[in-house]
Amino acid sequence: MSLGGGGGGGQQQLQQLAQEIEQIEEQIEAVENEIDGLQGEKTEIDEAIEAIDALETGSNVKVPLGGGAYVHAEVGDIDEVVVELGGDYAAERDQDGAVDTLETKKDTLDDRIDELRSDIAELETESEELEQQAQQMQQQQMQQMQQMQQQPDDDE
Repeated sequence: MSLGGGGGGGQQQLQQLAQEIEQIEEQIEAVENEIDGLQGEKTEIDEAIEAIDALETGSNVKVPLGGGAYVHAEVGDIDEVVVELGGDYAAERDQDGAVDTLETKKDTLDDRIDELRSDIAELETESEELEQQAQQMQQQQMQQMQQMQQQPDDDE
């Protein structure tokens, strides 16, 4: 009877490992989604840099007002670009300063993406270790079951 009880405990351990692996996979997915969001921000920054580089004083542009509405406007001075700095702060920069500020923001995003990729690698390693533990437990259970099945045969 003690072997059967141990098998039940083994099943519980396997279920717990499976749950932990599933949680890790969900964490990995959440981190990957965060990376996707940061990549989107980088794309927006690249587009902004491209636009700032292409614009000149007197250029006609469409300015978004929100809700899908735009207004035509003329760039009064390309050296008066307002750039978000983060934390609800913004600053007026000249054309080159705006590009530099955006490049710095992009570098910060790259650093964060690298950190998140490192986090994913750690989570994947942890998941692989748990999967190996689960496989070992399954093999041990199979061996125990085989031994139990062989015992009555040996007695006869």
